[in-house]
This record gives sequence, structure tokens and C-alpha cells, in this order.
Amino acid sequence: MRYLSALLFLFLLLGIAGGQAPITVYLAGDSTMAEKLPEKRPETGWGEFLQKFFNEDKVKVGNHAKNGRSTRTFIEEKLWQGIIEKLKEGDYVFIQFGHNDESKEKVDRYTSPADYRQNLIRFITDVREKKAFPILLTPVVRRHFDKAGNFQDTHGEYPDIVRAVAAEYHVPLIDMHRKSERVVKQYGPEGSRKLFLQLRPGENLNYPHGIEDNTHFSPTGAEIMAGLAVEEIRELHIGLDKYLKQ
Repeated sequence: MRYLSALLFLFLLLGIAGGQAPITVYLAGDSTMAEKLPEKRPETGWGEFLQKFFNEDKVKVGNHAKNGRSTRTFIEEKLWQGIIEKLKEGDYVFIQFGHNDESKEKVDRYTSPADYRQNLIRFITDVREKKAFPILLTPVVRRHFDKAGNFQDTHGEYPDIVRAVAAEYHVPLIDMHRKSERVVKQYGPEGSRKLFLQLRPGENLNYPHGIEDNTHFSPTGAEIMAGLAVEEIRELHIGLDKYLKQ
């Protein structure tokens, strides 16, 4: 009887511990999402702000995004495999690429539209095989206005490929492309500078000659972009919204 009681207690203890194990949200993407090195600050990836929106005892964000990676190089460098090996049932993988896939002039990372599509499908399949949940995200926009102050998109067909794959494979879509475009337009040609890595000479020791980067975010821009993703998480009801802080 004492043995059975001890065994029952052990099962209960394991059940409680199991119930407390947090869900992991893995981030797979490029520099717009990635964590930055100290020598690159104040450049900030929007993925760095995502954890602050979640209750940490329920959800842990694992940011595996890396600067300069396309879907192709993320696979080739085994970065994707690193996520899959850790993935457990019930986890989530947020997948956002495009900036480097579309760069024809950078042959070390360029990925054709057809291969980009196939890589996204592979990501979906691999995650679902682990009984986890893939979430597709379109790439965030660059800050690019013409001389008349009109916003110009730079991503070509790549965001539409993400949308099409999400629809075809019934994957939740966070459309960061459209959401970030609306924000950049609202801030306008000059106001939107504060969202990106824009520094005057002498303003920051990491950039003594200044910098005008229209792709990577300032802390302000990164936090706003993370907030856009969280808006979609709430609206989509993908199971994570109940773990968001009020």
C-alpha cells in the first residue's frame, strides 16, 4: 500500500511538472528578426521584443534568426535542423524570410521564387511532423520613399508567395509586410527614420561616421514591429493569445 501511494504521488508530481513546462516559440528568420551583438547596437531585431509580451512561465521565445540568412542558407547551415531537433509537441515556429532570398546580386544567399516556395513548404512539413505549429510571416518592409514622398515596396513577389503557401497549406499567416507598410507610411518619409538604424556622425560609438540604414530597426522600430505581430496573434486565436500579458 505504501508503495502504491508513493507511486501515485510520483505520477501526480510528474503531471504537475509537465503541466508547468512552457511552450517554446521558435523564431526562424533573418536580421530584421534576429538578436544583435553589442557592437551592432542600437540595431535591434523585432524578435528581441517578443518575449516581453508573453507570460514567461507559460511561453519562452527562442530566437534562432540570423543576420544575412535566406531560407536556403538557413537550411544549408543546419540552423533549421537545430530548431527541429529541439522542437517538442505543442511548440510554435514563426517563420519569416524574404530580404535575403530576393537579393539576386548576393549569390551567396539568393533563393529563386520557386525554391523559396519549396523551402517554406518544407518548413511547414517538418514542424507538423513534430506535432508543433508553423506560423508564416511575410517580410517587413524597408524604408523606401521616392523623391515625391511616395512609399516604394522592394520585396517583389516574395510576400505573395508566403501568402499563397499559407492559404494552400492552411497555415496561420501574420502579414508583417502589409502591417509594417501601413506604419512606415503613417510615419512618413522623415518621421519613419526613427524606426530604423539612422544615426548622425558622432552620435554612437559603434557608428562613429553615422549610418543611414533603411532595413534594420532601431529599438523603437523593433518594439513597434513586435507589437504588430502580437496584434495578429490576438486576432488569429492560434492558441498563444491566452498567454499574452494583458
